[in-house]
Amino acid sequence: MSRHALLLALAITAAVPGATVAQAGAGQAGAQAPQPAPFTYQEVMVPMRDGARLQTVVMRPRGVTGPLPILLQRTPYGVPDAPFASASRFGPLMKDGYIFVFQSMRGRFKSDGVFTLSTAVHPNDPKAVDEATDAYDTVDWLVKTLPENSGKVGMWGVSYPGFAAAVALAKPHPALKAVSPQAAWIDYWQSDDLHRNGALRLSYATDWVSSLQLDKTKNSDFAYPSDTYDYFLKQGSAEAIDRTVFKGRVPMFTALLDHPNHDAFYTGQRWTDSLGETTVPTLNVAGFWDQEDPWGSWQIYARQKRNDPNHLAQMVAGPWRHGGWQGVADHLGPIPIGTPSGTQFQEQIQAPFFAYWLHGKGPRPDFAARMFQSGSNAWKTYAAWPPAGAKPTNLYLHADGSLSFTAPAAGEGCRDYVSDPANPVPFRRRPMSATYASPDWSWWEADDQRFVDHRPDVLGYVSESLDADLTVTGALSATLQASTSGTDSDFVVKLIDVLPDDTAPFDGQTAQPGDYARTLNGYQLPIAMEVRRGRFLASDTAPQPLVPGKVVAWDVPLRDHDHVFKAGHRIMVQVQSSWFPMIDRNPQSFVANIARAKQGDYVKATQKVCAGSRVTLPVMR
Repeated sequence: MSRHALLLALAITAAVPGATVAQAGAGQAGAQAPQPAPFTYQEVMVPMRDGARLQTVVMRPRGVTGPLPILLQRTPYGVPDAPFASASRFGPLMKDGYIFVFQSMRGRFKSDGVFTLSTAVHPNDPKAVDEATDAYDTVDWLVKTLPENSGKVGMWGVSYPGFAAAVALAKPHPALKAVSPQAAWIDYWQSDDLHRNGALRLSYATDWVSSLQLDKTKNSDFAYPSDTYDYFLKQGSAEAIDRTVFKGRVPMFTALLDHPNHDAFYTGQRWTDSLGETTVPTLNVAGFWDQEDPWGSWQIYARQKRNDPNHLAQMVAGPWRHGGWQGVADHLGPIPIGTPSGTQFQEQIQAPFFAYWLHGKGPRPDFAARMFQSGSNAWKTYAAWPPAGAKPTNLYLHADGSLSFTAPAAGEGCRDYVSDPANPVPFRRRPMSATYASPDWSWWEADDQRFVDHRPDVLGYVSESLDADLTVTGALSATLQASTSGTDSDFVVKLIDVLPDDTAPFDGQTAQPGDYARTLNGYQLPIAMEVRRGRFLASDTAPQPLVPGKVVAWDVPLRDHDHVFKAGHRIMVQVQSSWFPMIDRNPQSFVANIARAKQGDYVKATQKVCAGSRVTLPVMR
C-alpha cells in the first residue's frame, strides 16, 4: 500500500481525485436491490473569510434522529467520493453517533487556493488566512448551517490531518469542544517530517513534498528507477534533485534548500508559539516507532501543560508505527505483543474521549498520560509525564566495546572508524525499496539492526545479559565524547534491545537453510535512534566548523519512550556517521549549505568515540 493510500485509510476514507457528487443508496438495478448505505452523503463548498471555497463532504448516519455533534477532519489527501458502505468504517466512534465531515485543505483537489504546506498562524493580523482560520471558518459554517447538529464539534486525524486538527487550537472556535492531534508536528526543522535536528530527511522530503505540490488533483508517489540508495547516491546532493528532477516545480523543497539553518522560515511557522491557556480538551497521540512524525505530538502536549489549569491536555503513546494505533496493532514490527493495542486505544481511549466531551456520556477521562509499554506489553497510566519515579541513570560506552552502568576507568581511551561519504551506512537493507513500499517503510524503525552491525564504520557496544527487568520511562538521551578529522560530521546513536538467542524454539537438527533468519533469535530491536549534526552543536542558527581532532560533547536527544528491557536481554548501542538516504550525506568538510555541496566537498573522515560517552536512561525504581 502506498503512503497516500495508507493515510486515506487512517483518515477512515478513500478518495478518487476529481470525483463527482454521489448520493447515498445509489445502486444498479437487479433481482435484489442493494441495502441503502448507512450514511447520507453531501458534497458542499464551504466559504472562507477571504472568499475561497473548500471542498467538504458531510456524512450523517442514516436513521439517527436528533441533534448530533460533528467530527471534522481536514486533509490534503482527498475526501470520500461516496458514502461508506459499512458503519464499521468508523469503528467504536460509530456507536455514539456523529455527523462526519471531511474537508480538502486549501489548494488541494477541488478546494480553492494554493497549497503551501505552511504551518504559520497570524494571531495579530485579522486579514490573514492560514490553516487555523480555515479551521475556525469551517467550524463556524458547520454549526450554523448543518441541520440537526448539537453545536459541538470535535477534530481529529493522523499525520497531516493530525496537524490540521492541532493547529485549530491556535484560535479555537467556541464550538470546538474536543481535539485529538495524532502524529502532528510543530517545527519542520526539528524532528519530524523534513529534518531530524536540522539534518535533512532527504528521501522522505523528496517523496512527500513533491507528492503534495506537483499536482493539486492527485497523490502520487515518487518513481524510483533503481535501488533507492543508489538513486540518491548518484544524484549527489539535494540541489541536484531540485535542479534536474523537480526543476523548480516543488516550492517547499526549494525552500528547504534555501533555509538550511533554524531561521525565521521555520520558527515563524511554529504555530504552538500562539498557544496560551489550554481551553479545549486535547488527546495527543504518538507512536514510539513512528517512522514519520514521532516528535511533534509530545511537544504540543508539553506546551499545553505549561498553562493547563483544568487538566485538559492528555498524552497517549504506544509501540506503534505511523498511524498504527488506528489498526489492530498487535505486533511491533515482526515481534508479536499479544495484545490488540490499537483496537484497545480506539475502544477504551479515543471513543470515550469524544463521547464525554461531545456527548456528555461516561466518566471524564482523568489521566495525564497513558502508555502501552513495550517489553511488558501492558497499558500504564501516569499522573504526570514524565513520571516522578524515573531516575536518570548513565549507561557508559567503553573502549573495549562493552556497555555498562560502571563509569570508565581513568585513562580509558577511544574507538575509531573511517566514515566515507561515498559508501554511507544505509538506513534500511539493500537493495532498498521505494520510500513508501510496505512493509519495508512502515516498520523500518523496528528493523533488525544486524544488517549493519559488522560494518567497519559502525561501532557496536553491548552489555552483559540483564539479570532483572530494566524499565525506562521518560526522555532518553545520549552524550558522545567524540571527534572527527574533518570540519563537519554527523553522529547517529541507536539504543537497541537485543533479544536472546533462544527467544524462539529452534531445532538445529531439523532446520532448513534460512530458518534461523526467520526467527526472532538474537533480533536487534531499535528502541531509539537519532542523528546529531556537528555544525549545529554550538548554534542551530549560526553553524560553525568543528576543530579537527578535538573531542567535544555531542548531545543527542532520543525522545520519550516507555520500554522494559527484559531479564536475559542485552542492551546495545550503535554509533555511526551516516544514515542514508533517510538523512542527506554530511560532506565532512564544512560548507555553507550541505544541500548544495559539490562533489569535491565530500571527504573521508576518521571518527573517534571516547571515554565518558553515555546513554542516559530514565530508570523506574
